[in-house]
Amino acid sequence: MQAGRLGALAFRLGTRVPHIQSAGVEKGELVVRTHRDRLIPLMIMLRDDPAFAFEQLMDLCGVDFPERAERFDVVYNLLSVTRNQRCRVIVTTDESAPVPSVYEIWPVATWWERECYDLFGVLFSGQPDMRRILTDNGFEGHPLRKDFPLTGYTEVRYDVDRRQVVYEPVKLVQDFRNFDFVSPWEGMMTLPGDEKAHETRQGIVAHPGQPRR
Repeated sequence: MQAGRLGALAFRLGTRVPHIQSAGVEKGELVVRTHRDRLIPLMIMLRDDPAFAFEQLMDLCGVDFPERAERFDVVYNLLSVTRNQRCRVIVTTDESAPVPSVYEIWPVATWWERECYDLFGVLFSGQPDMRRILTDNGFEGHPLRKDFPLTGYTEVRYDVDRRQVVYEPVKLVQDFRNFDFVSPWEGMMTLPGDEKAHETRQGIVAHPGQPRR
């Protein structure tokens, strides 16, 4: 029943809505791909059309494919509480072309768009609060890009002694640790409560009727 309804919605989107690149059902969810310039009309229709009724934007995330010219997928996960169905809308972009903001359709999108900008560097046109949200304002780069270096950047922390925020080079220190891989069940170690049995095995305490060593 659910799969048939989603299939009908996918067919309607693919045949009647212009500029839809693809529409189908994947793992029980409606998945739609479109061009970023057509994103806003599509989102308004998905929210307001009773056949879709996707009232909520659950989240927005990025996916990085460095080998592509438009390396980023921007993924919108929508939920219809009325019809108990989900939809995933996907658009692509590069490092400089902005994606239209959907914050006027779903105000909560501001948080997700700021996160996508902070971690991937995706720009959103029309977003009035385009600031970093998880890293510091002076942070360089975008940590979730696959070509982001693991070393060579600075980290920020609050120094209690100096009572101020300080910037320091990233230090990835691996302390020396000595691992003991011998299993205690092999008799090389005395477990709590097993002291007498250990002494017996070592000959320190003899069994009844046996002479001490």
